[in-house]
Amino acid sequence: MESFQNPDWETEFNRFERAISSSPAPIRVRSVIKLSALANQSPESILTRAIPILAGLLRVSDDPNRSVQAAAAHCLKRIACLGGEFAATMGRCGVIASLLGLLLEQANDNGIALRRIWVKCLWSLVTFGSSIRVGLARLGGVEIVTRELNTWEDDSSRWCLLEILTALTTIRESRRVLVHNGGLKFLVEAVKVGNFASRERACHAIGLVGVTRRCRGLLVEAGVVPALVDLFRDGDEKGKLLAGNTLGIIAAQTEYIRPVTEAGSIPLYVELLSGGDPMGKDIAEDVFCILAVAEGNAVLIAEQLVRILREGDNESKFAASDVLWDLAGYRHSVSIIRDSGAIPLLVGLVRDGSLEFRERISGAISQLCYNENDREVFSESGMIPILIEWLGDESEELRDNAAEALINFSEDREHYGRVHEALSHPVIRSMQSRLARIRASHEHLVRSMRRVTIEHLARDPYLP
Repeated sequence: MESFQNPDWETEFNRFERAISSSPAPIRVRSVIKLSALANQSPESILTRAIPILAGLLRVSDDPNRSVQAAAAHCLKRIACLGGEFAATMGRCGVIASLLGLLLEQANDNGIALRRIWVKCLWSLVTFGSSIRVGLARLGGVEIVTRELNTWEDDSSRWCLLEILTALTTIRESRRVLVHNGGLKFLVEAVKVGNFASRERACHAIGLVGVTRRCRGLLVEAGVVPALVDLFRDGDEKGKLLAGNTLGIIAAQTEYIRPVTEAGSIPLYVELLSGGDPMGKDIAEDVFCILAVAEGNAVLIAEQLVRILREGDNESKFAASDVLWDLAGYRHSVSIIRDSGAIPLLVGLVRDGSLEFRERISGAISQLCYNENDREVFSESGMIPILIEWLGDESEELRDNAAEALINFSEDREHYGRVHEALSHPVIRSMQSRLARIRASHEHLVRSMRRVTIEHLARDPYLP
C-alpha cells in the first residue's frame, strides 16, 4: 500500500491482499509495515477487512525467523490503539490465542525481542478491548502473564505485563488464580507503576482479596502498605478513595495497624475527611475507628479532629463530630477526647450554629454523654441548659438527642439537681421507655451472637 495523497483505498487493499496471499516472506513483511504506517489514515472499513488477514499471519508456519508474525503483531497493535471495535474484532479472529501460543513457544526459544512484540500487542488488545478480557482469562492468560513476570526484567515489557494482569483482575476467577499461584506480589508491584487506571485496578483487586487473613499477610510481606500509601498520596481522586479504602482493609487486622500508621496514613485520611467527597468522608471515618484501636493513634486522630472543628467547613465539622461519636466507644479514648479540647468546641458549635449544626452534632454529644468524665466537661462548658432548651425544639431529632443526654446526666449525683425537673418532660419519659426496649433487645442479640463462630464471620470468599 503506497503512502500518497488521497489514495484509492480499495485498489491499495487489493494489492495488499494479493501480496499477503502469494508473495514470499520479505514482501509480506514490507506490505504489513506499509499498512502499519498508514493505519492512522486508513478508513475504518479497510482496517476491519485487514484484521482477519493479519490474524492469519500470526499462524503462518513457513517463516522460521518469525518476521511475518512480528510485523503482523506490530500492525495489529497499531490498529488496536486506534480504539473503537478493532480490538474486539481481533479477539473474535483468534488473535489472543495466537499471541499466547507465540509467547509459550518463544519462551522456550528465549527470543526476547519477539516476546516483547507479542506482549505489547497483547497489551494493546486488553487495554482497548475490555470485552476480550474474559476470553484471555479462560485461555490461561493469568498463568502465562505471571510466568512471564517471574522471568522478565525488561522495564517496558514488564510494565505492559503488569497492566495486562490488572485488567484480568477485574474477573473474580483471575484473582483466585493469583491467590493460589503466588501472583499477589505482582499486584503490589502494579500499584506502584503504570498509568493510574492500571494502578487503581490493582488497588481494587487487593482490596477484594485482602479481606482474608492469609492474603493480607502475603500482601503485607510483599510491601503493600507503602505502595498503597504512595497511591493514596499521589493518585487522582478515584485512586485516593480506592487506596484509602484498601488500606483500611489491611489495617482491619490489628497487627497491621502499626505499619499502616507509620507509613504516614493518618494525615491522608484527614485530607479525605476534610475533602468534599462524601464517600471519602465515610472511608476516613471507618478507618479512623480501626486505627484508633491503638491509643497513640487515638491521640493523633483526636488532635486532627479538633483542628477540623476549629478550621474546617461545615461538612468537615460534621464528619469530625461523627468520628468523635465513634471514638467515644473506646475505653482508652474517653480521656483522650476529654483532654483534646473537642468538647468545648462542640458546645460552641451547637450554641452558635444553625439548626443543621445542632441536629448533626447533637447525636455525637448524646453519645459522648454516656461517659461520666465527658459529662463533667460538658457541664463545665454550659451544655445542660442547652439540652433542657432543646426538649421544646421543633426538631424531633434534637429533642431525642437532648433527652438521651439528660438521662445520662441524671445518673450523676452532682448533676441530678440541675436536670431532675426536666425528667418529667414527655420527651424524656418516651426516651426512657425506648432505651429500656433497646437495652433488652441488645442483650438478646448478644446472647444470639454467641452462637456465631469466628470461622463463619471470616469465611474466605476466594479460597475453598
